[in-house]
Amino acid sequence: MATFGKKMVALRKDKKMSQGDLAKQLNTSISVIGRYERDEMTPSIEVAKNIASLLGSTVGYLMGETEQVNILKDPQMLDRLNDINHLSDKEREALLMSVDAFLRDAKTRKAYAK
Repeated sequence: MATFGKKMVALRKDKKMSQGDLAKQLNTSISVIGRYERDEMTPSIEVAKNIASLLGSTVGYLMGETEQVNILKDPQMLDRLNDINHLSDKEREALLMSVDAFLRDAKTRKAYAK
């Protein structure tokens, strides 16, 4: 499994940012960024949130809680999920059954399109 530092390096490079660029945006030094990337130092949760935001990811991904880089970054999707959470159990079950059926059908269409 990739470490915080390895994930940070990969995301930074994907964004075509230098360590200097990231350091400037975080108001820190290049040497601190290097230490994070070599896993010699772990940032505070606030700094980790800023790093994740600047690199288009989440703290959960950087910390190894998930392997999905951009999970739940879409504010509209988060609003929808919060709305779903406020439905009754029966309404939520009906909605999830519909979503599951739609996803299953979409995957089937995609598989047969190849």
